[in-house]
Amino acid sequence: MSISTAFAQTLPGISPGVYSADDFRAISDIAYREAGIVLPEGKAMLVYSRLAPLVRTSGCATFGAYVVRIREDAEERQKTVCALTTNHTFFYRESHHFDHFRDNIRPHLLRRLAQGGKVRLWSAGCSSGEETWSLLMTLLGPDRKAGLEIARSDVRMLASDIATHALNKAIAARYAQDDLKPVPEPLRAAWTTRDGDEAVMAPELRDLVRFRTLNLLGEWPMQARFDVIFCRNVMIYFDNPTKERLVSRFAGMLGGEGTLYIGHSERVTGPALDHLVPMGPTVYRRSANA
Repeated sequence: MSISTAFAQTLPGISPGVYSADDFRAISDIAYREAGIVLPEGKAMLVYSRLAPLVRTSGCATFGAYVVRIREDAEERQKTVCALTTNHTFFYRESHHFDHFRDNIRPHLLRRLAQGGKVRLWSAGCSSGEETWSLLMTLLGPDRKAGLEIARSDVRMLASDIATHALNKAIAARYAQDDLKPVPEPLRAAWTTRDGDEAVMAPELRDLVRFRTLNLLGEWPMQARFDVIFCRNVMIYFDNPTKERLVSRFAGMLGGEGTLYIGHSERVTGPALDHLVPMGPTVYRRSANA
């Protein structure tokens, strides 16, 4: 079946004059080139539903006209890419990663901080911030007094995402109370406060994070290396060559025997295998020989 036939069957009632198979292909090419997002033919309706509001507000009468616009307008192109990203996440997602960090990585980091060293963490593809706050709460721990001592040490987290609307929610650091149910109660009690039906992250937590808009396929301005990188359920939207290049770059950004956490359906393949050692399900340590 050709893409045009499949397209017509996927989008009944939508005029090809408004949105055509050629428009979908052009948008798919832009999404891949700009952000590595792979949009197979079956995503035609998703593209339509997510971009239709942008097409309307841009003043363009058709998707074809909008394609011309985003090819020429970098700001509008960024809006398109943001709209096509998936920002589904939740607190303590894949909780075994936070358990692993708590039991195997945190003790080493705390010893280093106690000796006057520094700790650097990166939530790459942080979306709306649930992963970022889950990791920081785990680092500071359930004892608020001890956690405040940790927070006063030289510890910082970079939280980055390509989607500015998701970052804005992360920066606001406010969530529905029910959203925090997966977080262990002692951590919730130590590092959040209640404001009506919302939970607000403690200021000591927020002070540790630097939120930045960052395209993982673009240039990385960071100079320092990281002790821990979380990049989970981001690479599922990339093709294999893009994944392999990205993981190799992550390996190069890990300091010492730093740790990389990836999503449960993701795997390390390619050249990065020479630099990363498996430590558990979707957990990798930078090789001492790297």
